[in-house]
Amino acid sequence: MSAFPDIAKIAYEGPQSKNPLAFKHYKADEVIEGKTMRDHLRFSVVYWHTMCGNGTDMFGWGTAQRPWEAGLSGLDLAKARVPVFFEICEKLDAPYYAFHDRDVAPHGASLRESNKWFDTIVKLLKAQQKKTGVKLLWGTAQLFAHPRYAHGAATSCDANAFAYAAAQVKKALEVTHELGGEGYTFWGGREGYSSLWNTDMKRELEHLAKFLHMAVAYKKEIGFKGQFYIEPKPKEPTKHQYDSDAAACLNFLREYDL
Repeated sequence: MSAFPDIAKIAYEGPQSKNPLAFKHYKADEVIEGKTMRDHLRFSVVYWHTMCGNGTDMFGWGTAQRPWEAGLSGLDLAKARVPVFFEICEKLDAPYYAFHDRDVAPHGASLRESNKWFDTIVKLLKAQQKKTGVKLLWGTAQLFAHPRYAHGAATSCDANAFAYAAAQVKKALEVTHELGGEGYTFWGGREGYSSLWNTDMKRELEHLAKFLHMAVAYKKEIGFKGQFYIEPKPKEPTKHQYDSDAAACLNFLREYDL
């Protein structure tokens, strides 16, 4: 059953179109410099904002109302979201999607339970990819929402947080590989500091480098050929974020032979 029965597939209608549900400039199959616009731009629909953002701000509750979520929670809600998401991708004619592990499947009471629930949803994702032709652009692990990552994941002062983060990345890499992902992204929203008074910056950066070297080694071990990405983004939410911009990331990679 369609979640959006009154919305047809979004089509190109040109810059003169007044239709709010039409492409004005993006014509997917138009060839420019030997490549289609689809191949140049490689648009993807991201799972987190599309399916998980509920309109919450710090002063109030979420305001988004989604009929397919009514009365559901946990794994049942995660299952219900999958076909709706791929319908959105199809109607947007988007060739790719991307996700964090905890976007598509909820946190469990333990890592074992989280991985079990993740595997359940991966089967549904794989079936929808086959049905729709939508491909995974990249996957990643959500290493910022849970309270254990309040002081970072790879740069945490707690060895347990580092180990848990490594286990999450291991599983997310396996899943990305299984789903045919073309890349894997690292975003260190909690990797950084608020004040140097209580931060051993050199030690934290060394821990981050070790973490990424471990990921590279495991990528090779499982035969994943996709590209690794670092997403630079300043102050979201950490005041002084180690991956604040492209220059900071590039120099970090050079310094630690990554």
